Amino acid sequence: MKENIFISVIQAALDFVPKRQEIAHEFLASTSKAKRYVIGRNDQSAELIQKYRIDGVVDDFDKTNTVWMGVPLIPMAQLPSNAIVVNCSTSISPVSVTESLCRAGISNIVSISEIIQAARGEIALPWFVAQQREDFRQHAQDWERLYDLMSDEESKRTLLDTVRYRLTADEQYMQGYRVRLKDQYFEDFLNLHEEIFVDAGGFDGDTTEEFCHRCPDYRKVIFFEPSTKNMEAAKQRLAKFNNIEFCDVGLSDAEGVLHFNADAGSASSVTEGDGETIQVTRLDLAVKERVTFIKMDLEGWELKALAGAAGHIKQGKPKLAIAVYHRASDFREIANYVLSLNSEYRIYLRHYTQGWSETVMFFI
Repeated sequence: MKENIFISVIQAALDFVPKRQEIAHEFLASTSKAKRYVIGRNDQSAELIQKYRIDGVVDDFDKTNTVWMGVPLIPMAQLPSNAIVVNCSTSISPVSVTESLCRAGISNIVSISEIIQAARGEIALPWFVAQQREDFRQHAQDWERLYDLMSDEESKRTLLDTVRYRLTADEQYMQGYRVRLKDQYFEDFLNLHEEIFVDAGGFDGDTTEEFCHRCPDYRKVIFFEPSTKNMEAAKQRLAKFNNIEFCDVGLSDAEGVLHFNADAGSASSVTEGDGETIQVTRLDLAVKERVTFIKMDLEGWELKALAGAAGHIKQGKPKLAIAVYHRASDFREIANYVLSLNSEYRIYLRHYTQGWSETVMFFI
């Protein structure tokens, strides 16, 4: 792209007027007689329930509860064909949700993006949209430079699509994506062979298990997970594999003690004074041997952990697969930091859902 084209494309996304505004306005109208439903349980659907008459929350998976926030849970098959349904899904599969509604015979489907635009400030922006807009407003030129740093056309397209989605929550930018979590952290351009792999934020061992299958000639795995519960699950899951070193500490930029929310499953993270306490260390202190591949998904703690691995990155130049989706600023700050340690890295970007989550930046 020529200079400023990136910013022009992004600005066009911000200026775009969605097609289904008429349905959105009918949903929002106090005089509407239409049956109104939401699908997806998050802050956006909760706000709609608080502000409007909602007849039901569509949920095909909750077999325990019958209501959410005082509103009945109903399976998709029971939706009236003339209902208005707001797709509030934003994290994993908004495109698939819309497709499922269409297959169920629902034609009056409107996205949370379209509802927010029609409401003209009466409905709050999703956190990831508000954050991305503010970061882009302050650092537009840095985002354009990041685009220029991408090493292939797919990375450039992925950056454009993910940024436009994060600015708008408009699922049109995710139409070409599938949910493919098993592929996350693993791309052909990594050329995995005889790796010494660091799994930072190993959770229950799912990523390490996938790595062992994809790189059967690996030399060693060094597995970091501070949650006792997650570590126990990982050891059971990985019992059939050899040469795995389990480290029950977290990774950061210094040795110490931090608070950790261990009850959030794969989203367990460092917290501000709540949760259990965990020991953390620097990768440079914990691992003296050369490593060849580092994966990090630390729920927003990646920059801290990268600082603690600066020696490995400068000297050993390992392949890196780093989650960048937890904060808008992570995209540009992680790229800048890694290149400050080793300017020879080539940068690739891939995305593994149809929503805002699971974007990985690769350095090779």
